[in-house]
Amino acid sequence: MVEQHAPHLDTVFHALGDATRRRMLSALSGGERTVSQLAEPFAISLAAASKHIKVLEQAGMIRREVRGRTHLCRLDPGPLASAHEWLTTYERFWTDRLDALDRLLREEDARNAQKPPKNPQGDDHE
Repeated sequence: MVEQHAPHLDTVFHALGDATRRRMLSALSGGERTVSQLAEPFAISLAAASKHIKVLEQAGMIRREVRGRTHLCRLDPGPLASAHEWLTTYERFWTDRLDALDRLLREEDARNAQKPPKNPQGDDHE
């Protein structure tokens, strides 16, 4: 059951709660990047970028590898899959609810189609 992983999901959703970190993850979906490359699109220092990266690392969504003086980051999609699994429960809930609403609206449309049309003037005079 997904709820057993709730503490881990807390860190994942916390990490995803920031637009900068979401954009960093998006960049990493195209392949590994250096910390400098991840910081480049933002008006932030390397230290600030590193803090964002650390949050993503703590959530398990990225892995950082040090090669000499270069820090390379790459996406680890596992925690995102856990979050997706958790969200899928609610997707099914809303799909079921919307399907029920769709059925009710179709039934109402069918009932209305069977009723005789009303006189647009509201009277029977010719």
